[in-house]
Amino acid sequence: MKVYPNKLPELLRKGGQQVFIVSGDEPLLVQESCDLIRGELKKQGFTEREVFHAEPGFDWNSLLYSGNSMSLFADRKLMEIRLPTGKPGDAGGKALTELLESRNDETAILLVLPRADQSTQRTKWFKTVESAAAFVQVWPIEAKELPRWLEGRFRQAGLRADREAIRTMAERIEGNLLAAIQEIERLKLIVGDRAVTVNDVTEGVADSARYDVFKMIDAALVGDVSRCVRMTDGLRAEGVESLFVVNMLAREIRSLESIKTDLQNGLSQREVFKKARVWDKRVPVVSRCLDRHDLTSLRSLQVSLGSIDRMVKGLVQGDPWRSLQEVILSLAGAKQFL
Repeated sequence: MKVYPNKLPELLRKGGQQVFIVSGDEPLLVQESCDLIRGELKKQGFTEREVFHAEPGFDWNSLLYSGNSMSLFADRKLMEIRLPTGKPGDAGGKALTELLESRNDETAILLVLPRADQSTQRTKWFKTVESAAAFVQVWPIEAKELPRWLEGRFRQAGLRADREAIRTMAERIEGNLLAAIQEIERLKLIVGDRAVTVNDVTEGVADSARYDVFKMIDAALVGDVSRCVRMTDGLRAEGVESLFVVNMLAREIRSLESIKTDLQNGLSQREVFKKARVWDKRVPVVSRCLDRHDLTSLRSLQVSLGSIDRMVKGLVQGDPWRSLQEVILSLAGAKQFL
């Protein structure tokens, strides 16, 4: 049973659920979902908790031994299994399947893993666990949703914040929700009863944005020029390898060129996007970029990336990051770079 994180408290209040999967790549939201589950299970008498870190080399027999053993204090027991790779392997898959099949009402299970992709969800072990579990998929907060999320967090903390303060804070903590919570708690100590202003944010909130290459590419596809500038500056400051960015951009632009070619050859959009493995959620994003670019401009961007590749390897002179930013802004539709 799939459960949205915002519906989890309601499910827990109803009671009766003893097996949970929490999956996602946003540490704060995963932690909060797990905390809710632990707290409710504790109220139901699951006062003993065993945590298993199922990293490579983990002894899966220890998991089965614990599952078949009575609690030391005759209390109900929560077995929390953290699977950092998301892939238990054959031995782990069999152990998890056996654990579920032998479980009784005195044992609850919480499986925590990174975002479970479709290939993981199709495995036999995952289907077995999911058939008995509440499956909580935690998705990152998108940039456009971040101001509303921050407004809600300010409200939970008993604070008011003006629109400009929220917008500025969103820019500074993008991709780092834990930093956002820490900053809100700090502001709570400082501002007292008055509303949080943009000055409070700019004077006290550290620039805690944490970017990744794939979010930067999506920002370019939708044409968000100012965000592209922030994200390329952030990636450079974080020491991300420029060659990795070049390779990911090249792959994306080759895909765009292939899609554009197929569309011009008369294939249907649905057929082309399915062939290119473009998720439904990304179709509007990719479509906006294709509307801005023709085959000539896409091929020109690939030529520029080839030149940057040679810069990184020391074959030609130049600043790879400056040239990368120009390519990214061109992809985003910044006129001065076209």
